[in-house]
Amino acid sequence: MNNPLQSLRNTVIMGLILLVVMVLAVNSMHGQGFALDHAWSTFFMRWLHVVSGIMWIGILWYFNFVQIPNMGNIPDDQKPAISKVIAPAALFWFRWGAMATIITGLLLAHMNGYLIEALTIGLKGGGAKATAIGIGMWFGMIMWFNVWFIIWPNQKKALGIVEADADTKAASARTAMLFSRTNTLLSFPMLYAMVSAQNIF
Repeated sequence: MNNPLQSLRNTVIMGLILLVVMVLAVNSMHGQGFALDHAWSTFFMRWLHVVSGIMWIGILWYFNFVQIPNMGNIPDDQKPAISKVIAPAALFWFRWGAMATIITGLLLAHMNGYLIEALTIGLKGGGAKATAIGIGMWFGMIMWFNVWFIIWPNQKKALGIVEADADTKAASARTAMLFSRTNTLLSFPMLYAMVSAQNIF
């Protein structure tokens, strides 16, 4: 019998099963019922938002802290393994992680009734919490825009997914890297704004 951890699909399935078992165990230990009400649905949307954000920012930081700084150390004959296999796969999860993070974040704000207050950075009410979450949301939306409309189109040229001459590939790679660095820069205040809105205000 094969080890289920050898398959990513099986690992994810086992992780979700463990999650369900944990939830049921905690609820039964403390005699709490389980209701699919508004409180649970907003919590579940927040969980999806956090999971999506971990996927997105985790890959962003992988690119900026691991892949980009070490590309110069990889022999030229081995670089196609990164550009043809690793980077396209990472960019798939990167851009869809960004999309899922934005969608779940906006839905969560709507479900909790603070979407307008957050989008107006507290100018329509909501106080410091709306200002903090609003700043985080706007940074997140700027980062999402960069991923989908600047980084990904330029990466397609740089990686040869779409045809481009050598000069265009080099310029596209630089543009993608600079906007990836911009997103890394924005990720620190964005994460602070999001966490502070939930824990300080």
